[in-house]
Amino acid sequence: MLHTDEKWKCFVDNAIHYEAESWISSIWLGGVERVDGAKLPHGWELVEYNDDHWNHAVPFLAPQLDHGLLTPWQLTSRTIPLLYEEEKFFTKVMRAQEEAVYSNDIFTKKSDPLTIAQGTQFIIELDAGELTTGYLNIKVSEGNGTKISILTSECYEKEDPKTGRRIKGVRDEVSEGSKLLGDSDIYVVCGTQEGLEVYEPFWWRTFRFVRLKVEVGDEPITIHSFTYRETGYPLDVKANFKSSDATMTPLWDVSVRTLKRCMHETYEDCPYYEQLQYAMDTRLQILFTYSISGDDRLARKAIFDYHSSLLPSGMLQSRYPSVLPQVIPGFSIYWILMVHDHYMYFGDDELVKRYRPTIDAVLDWFERKIGSHGLVDNLTSSYWNFVDWVAEWHNGIPGAVSKGPLTIYNLMYAVALQKGAELNEWTGRPDVAREYRERAKKLKDAIHSLCWSEKVGLFQDGPNVEEYSQHVQIWSVLLGDMEDEKAVKVMERVLNDHTLSKVSYAMAFFLFRALSKTGLYHRSFDLWDTWREMIKLNLTTWVEDPVGERSDCHAWGAAPLYEFTSEILGVKPDLPGYKRILIEPELGNLSWATGSVATPHGLVDVAWELSGNEFSINVDGPEHVPLALKLPNGECFLYSSSRNINHKCLLRYYDEVGKQ
Repeated sequence: MLHTDEKWKCFVDNAIHYEAESWISSIWLGGVERVDGAKLPHGWELVEYNDDHWNHAVPFLAPQLDHGLLTPWQLTSRTIPLLYEEEKFFTKVMRAQEEAVYSNDIFTKKSDPLTIAQGTQFIIELDAGELTTGYLNIKVSEGNGTKISILTSECYEKEDPKTGRRIKGVRDEVSEGSKLLGDSDIYVVCGTQEGLEVYEPFWWRTFRFVRLKVEVGDEPITIHSFTYRETGYPLDVKANFKSSDATMTPLWDVSVRTLKRCMHETYEDCPYYEQLQYAMDTRLQILFTYSISGDDRLARKAIFDYHSSLLPSGMLQSRYPSVLPQVIPGFSIYWILMVHDHYMYFGDDELVKRYRPTIDAVLDWFERKIGSHGLVDNLTSSYWNFVDWVAEWHNGIPGAVSKGPLTIYNLMYAVALQKGAELNEWTGRPDVAREYRERAKKLKDAIHSLCWSEKVGLFQDGPNVEEYSQHVQIWSVLLGDMEDEKAVKVMERVLNDHTLSKVSYAMAFFLFRALSKTGLYHRSFDLWDTWREMIKLNLTTWVEDPVGERSDCHAWGAAPLYEFTSEILGVKPDLPGYKRILIEPELGNLSWATGSVATPHGLVDVAWELSGNEFSINVDGPEHVPLALKLPNGECFLYSSSRNINHKCLLRYYDEVGKQ
């Protein structure tokens, strides 16, 4: 327990200020630093530091527990592990003012110090080898008055001379006109204290490339080191994947890195621009985490965080924790899906019971928005109706919003009612489950009556609005609103009709789910070309979206972590809490695949191979967990244990049966 009474001592730090109008960081992250080294209490963290000139702390507020009054800060035990820290050097010098003079290897390994003459300017650009997050640290001596600027950037890029629009290409290409864009932390060297002077910004930075600029004053300065400590959530990656398609291996590796870079004290949409935990991103990141590590600690914290953001209206905030509240109604749906996902993987009844009232509040908010036509309406003036980053949509919102209800929001609400019904059924509230199913049925009927175009054979983006998107068709399939044959036809249109508004990387996850549901998952293998194109640009993490490409690291694009484990290897929970494992591999255009998938009960190793018409599969999982095996020829087998299962079959059998 931490008791901060008057025995503590304190010092007002006037050395550090935050730049309020920097190019990127100040909008969301609080600004970059401006530090006067001469005003810092150097060495305060050392045991031998003399703190005689520091003041004693003054108690702010004494607890009054007898009357139930609470202090403003209610501390609780930390529920997630401490972030890891690992000392790193840069991998290479990208560009320097004078290559011959400044090619010193002090920046890429432990080396002799580098002294820079007085009255000169030193600029060097360094590559960390991959996009990362870490605490930058520079150690210097002497150099009183020297100004050190540290700019962090995701990539090299150009600017359109007419519009000023940023142009991103090959991310590590240094050419005429290419430059690093970003904000700089600035430190003015004291240079008068004994020993080394160390500057490290308070918060970690995100970068692949760093531009170090040293403007030397009246005395030379010596750089003893410039390194960083990589940091992040200590994700233990237990899963792995290989296949006959070698191009899938880098997709896996980049996805793991992207996910890790978006995990710290919370999940994050992106580590460079916002570092905010958004529900859409987080739901996908949680599923990816389950598949490769089986770790739910950060997921449980995220679920609690969103629950804690509940507004009096019944809505959850779309990002939380956050200083500025923001609501995207659909993102509350993703939170309900998070709770459902957790139950499928871990079967924690108490967690669901804890959050049932919040689920009720969200679903009741949507129900209050039902208009006379039976659809969720009246959202335009309330909150941000974001769906996806789509070229044809303004600000991520379907154009149909100006004409009435959005079909996509009604479909999402209906799916949430179904998931909410299951959660209540599983945890002992059958009457609530029945009510939710009845509400979902009424809503499905209204959607089909008002939003289906018999002429076009697709669902409209809004009632009587001749605008169509992949998004609406995908969610109609996920809702289960159509017969199997009709659903297959709709998904064929999604893949082949290029007039439809297309999903971005985030919504691609739901496209994959709809293809799996309709038996068309083999068509998904061509979709990985989008990710392969990013690899060609020498990206080391996945970009935010194909429209703006603002961020070079957005973990909602790390879909291979789920698809390769849950679909190609085929490992999924068959019963809540993984009480039975389902293995249903998708072959696509592969001849073999092998790997390990994390579950709460331990790893499941899968190796399958297709040789001619003969399919063989080997499975080794937890001995105490039953297994359901669904083979590509349609045969199903149940085993009392997942340990050492071997099976072979002829795919010709399925073809012949299908023709009969």
